[in-house]
Amino acid sequence: MARGAKKSGGTGLQRSSGPGMLHWLGLAFIVILVDQFTKVLIVGYYRLGDSTYVTSFFNVVRAHNQGAAFSFLADASGWQRWFFTGLGVVAAGVIIWMLKSHAGQRLFGFALACVLGGAIGNVIDRMVHGYVVDFLDFHTHGYHFPAFNVADSAISVGAACLILDEFLRVRRAR
Repeated sequence: MARGAKKSGGTGLQRSSGPGMLHWLGLAFIVILVDQFTKVLIVGYYRLGDSTYVTSFFNVVRAHNQGAAFSFLADASGWQRWFFTGLGVVAAGVIIWMLKSHAGQRLFGFALACVLGGAIGNVIDRMVHGYVVDFLDFHTHGYHFPAFNVADSAISVGAACLILDEFLRVRRAR
C-alpha cells in the first residue's frame, strides 16, 4: 500500500485527510523568508569574523561556509558551489514531488516543508554570495559547534521529524 494511503471498504486507496500542498509550501516560504531576513541583517551589520557575545555559550558571528554541513568540502577549488547548488535544486524538486503525493500527512509534510525551506534558503545564498552565511555560534568549555543559520536549523528539525515519522509509521504497521 502506498505511503499515507488508507484502504477503505471496496473503494480502493484514498488520501489521508490533512493540510494540502499549499499549506506546506507556505511553511517552506516562511522558513525562506526568516532565513533570508536574518542573513540580510548579519551581512548588513557584521563584517566577516565579527562576533557579538550574547551568553556564556552563545555568540552571534558572521561566518561564510563554501562547503556543506560542518564545512564539508569548504576547501575545494570552487566546484562545490555549483555542486551543492545543483544538489539543493534537485532536492527541492524531489521534495515538492513528495509533498504533492503526501500532503495530507501532517508530520511528514511538516518535515518536508522544513527541509525544503532550508535547502532553498541555502541555495539562494550560494547563488547570490557564492557561500552560505552562518551566524549562530554555540560553544562550551572551549569547543565551538560549527556556526549555522536558520536554514540549517530548519533542515535539522525536518530531518529529525522525518526520522520520527518513520518510527511512528513502522510502529503503526505492527
